[in-house]
Amino acid sequence: MAAAEAARPLVSLHEHNEATRCHEILDRLSQGEDVALISDAGTPLISDPGYRLVEAAIAAGIRVSPIPGPSAVISALSIAGLPTDQFVFIGFLPPKPAARRAHLESWSTAPATLVCFESPHRILESLADIAALWPARRMAACRELTKLHEEILRGSAAEIAARLAARPSIKGEFTLVIDRGNEAISLDSSPASLAARVRQLQQDGLSRMDAIKQAAREAGLNKRAAYDLLEKEKA
Repeated sequence: MAAAEAARPLVSLHEHNEATRCHEILDRLSQGEDVALISDAGTPLISDPGYRLVEAAIAAGIRVSPIPGPSAVISALSIAGLPTDQFVFIGFLPPKPAARRAHLESWSTAPATLVCFESPHRILESLADIAALWPARRMAACRELTKLHEEILRGSAAEIAARLAARPSIKGEFTLVIDRGNEAISLDSSPASLAARVRQLQQDGLSRMDAIKQAAREAGLNKRAAYDLLEKEKA
């Protein structure tokens, strides 16, 4: 897929029509046309549609070439003032509180800077969860990057939350960049400890299987081993 001129006709491609559009676009590509996959904000496929089309084009033997473009992930990393030698993009944070806390907690010991997306409607809740989990970590909340109202807030999660909470309204999508840490979740692998942690996670709102997965990660076990230990505790 080579780049088309910006003046060429545009067709929409989003999560609700991607499957149908793939067939239409592949037909045009097979007839020798060039097609450019573009996004109105950021880079296609990075928490944006496009994966199905790229996958289908590759499967059909059609050449797919990248064109450098803006990505909020890379843009935020470049100005956050945090380490960039290793980083992990963990996507949009889950909207439900228990799932969001479990998702964040699962990255506690990652030896890398964390990058995630959050909406203005949930930013204060997410910052509160980050502050509770990692109160001392430095971070940056990058809002409306490369746009007219671009803003970068730096500090701890609690400090950034206080500045945002003082505003009459919060607008714009956020890219959060969170410093790596050396916090270790201390959970031993005894059946009793695992069972207690699973019960706690279920009380926080996780399903039993998700609670087992989370407890297994914290104890350094795979899910199967954790499940077997829990069965022994039950017996």
